[in-house]
Amino acid sequence: MVTPATVRDGQLARLVVLSPPGDARLVGLVRRVCAQTMSLPGLPVEVEVAQPASEAETVVAEFAEQFSADVSAITVEQRSLLFKTLGDSTFGVVVAMYIADFVPRVRAGLEALGVGASFLGWTRGPIEWDHATDPSGEVFNEFLPAVGRMRALDPVTSELVRLRGAAAHNCRLCKSVRESRALDAGGSESLYDDIAQFEQSTLIDDRAKAALRYVDGLIWTPAHLDADVVAEVRARFSEVEAAELALDVMRNASNKIAVSLVGDAPRVSEGTETYLLDVDGQTVFG
Repeated sequence: MVTPATVRDGQLARLVVLSPPGDARLVGLVRRVCAQTMSLPGLPVEVEVAQPASEAETVVAEFAEQFSADVSAITVEQRSLLFKTLGDSTFGVVVAMYIADFVPRVRAGLEALGVGASFLGWTRGPIEWDHATDPSGEVFNEFLPAVGRMRALDPVTSELVRLRGAAAHNCRLCKSVRESRALDAGGSESLYDDIAQFEQSTLIDDRAKAALRYVDGLIWTPAHLDADVVAEVRARFSEVEAAELALDVMRNASNKIAVSLVGDAPRVSEGTETYLLDVDGQTVFG
């Protein structure tokens, strides 16, 4: 198998080992809560936390649970309490929730497909905790662009996958934009309109439908991925494409951070705006 450069670089492992000074207990808490919510094996923790030990930790745990289960259903009260409790630390803790929530999903998705083993070395070896790296920088400046640079999947399939995740998490910003390479390759509003009811679509082909079923599985039932769905992805996608598909779902799901904090305002009040996902994995508007 030809392994994508991002896999060899160990991007997931670098997220797993992040343990900012003073936050080890909160990281341990959100990793346990998210794993329990998804019924998946949790990420390694530097500090084991069986349950919240304070009112503040209870607020964080309840927010993390809803973040993992359905981010679009986070209430105004939950959000207000989190900001009141954490203050300037809020964003960093929510980034920790994203890591705790989605790395286990990707692990489950890759293991079910039997691909991307080199991405999961952290599951087999000792953990060397990183107390120096800023998790926000690692996610937004390193991981997300690294996945964005992957080009095994065709741009239309990638865009269908992105928009399916945008709808699942109700990301207003994500739904208000369209990727230009996908449009150039045959994407259209009539095609994208069919995503909501893709099983009945005559415009979305069987290969893309297989990808969308897999997206739904990682988002809604990651501990119980349908064997037929997994088999169809294996049959219709190469190993490199399948690994990229799982990683694309996680990249797109970074929108959960924005949605949870109401930072997902649409780019335009009407219609859509076009952007380019460039060769560096960066989102370029203009």
